[in-house]
Amino acid sequence: MMITHIALIWGLFLLFGVIHSLTAGFAPKERLSAVLPARLVEGWYRLLYNVFSVITFSPVLIAVAVLPDSVIYAVPMPWSLLFRLAQLGGVAGLVGALFVTDVFRFAGISQAVAYLSGAPLPLESGPLQVKGMYAVVRHPLYLFSLLAIWPTPTLTLNMLLFNIGATLYFVVGSRIEERRLEKRFGDAYRAYRQQVPWLVPVPRPRRAGGHQSHEPRGMQ
Repeated sequence: MMITHIALIWGLFLLFGVIHSLTAGFAPKERLSAVLPARLVEGWYRLLYNVFSVITFSPVLIAVAVLPDSVIYAVPMPWSLLFRLAQLGGVAGLVGALFVTDVFRFAGISQAVAYLSGAPLPLESGPLQVKGMYAVVRHPLYLFSLLAIWPTPTLTLNMLLFNIGATLYFVVGSRIEERRLEKRFGDAYRAYRQQVPWLVPVPRPRRAGGHQSHEPRGMQ
C-alpha cells in the first residue's frame, strides 16, 4: 500500500508541478499574445491560470481522500488544541500574506475587471514587496501554508505523503519564483535576498552598506 500511495500521490504532485511551471511566468502569456489580442490575454490569463491550477491540483486532493488510509499518530486532548491553534495561526498568516500581495490581483480578478470596464491593461506593475511579512521571510505564503498543514493532531499516511509533496513543491517553486524575481528586479532583489531569510525566519546580521527597498512586491 505504501509504494502504491507514494506513486499515486507524489506522481500527481509531480504532474501538477510540471503543468504549473509550464503555464506560470511571462513566456506563456507572450506566446498567447502572438496569436490572440494582447489585451484579451492580459485581462484573463491570470484568472484562468488560477482556475486551471485548481482543476489540475484536484486529483491530488481526490487521491488523498479516497485511497485507503491508516493513522500514524493521534494527539489526545488537550494537547491537540495546541496543534489546532498552530494550524489556525498558519491559516490566519496565509490570509494576511495574500492581502499584503493584493489578493484580487493575485487571483486575476483585478485584471478581468479592468478588461471588462475598458481600463488600461496591463495593470501598472508594482515594485518589489519587502515590507511587513516580507521583511521577515521571503516566502510568507509558503511558510504559512506549511504551518497550516504540518501540525495536524491526527496524521495519516495519505496526509503525510501530501505534506511531504507540498513541502517539496514549495521548496522547488520558491526557487523558480526567485529566479523570475531576480530577472525582473535585478540588483534590488539580490540585495533583498541577502538581507531576508528564505523560508525559515532566522534573523540575519545586516551587512554594512546594505540597502533595502521599501516598495511593495509586484506581480505579473
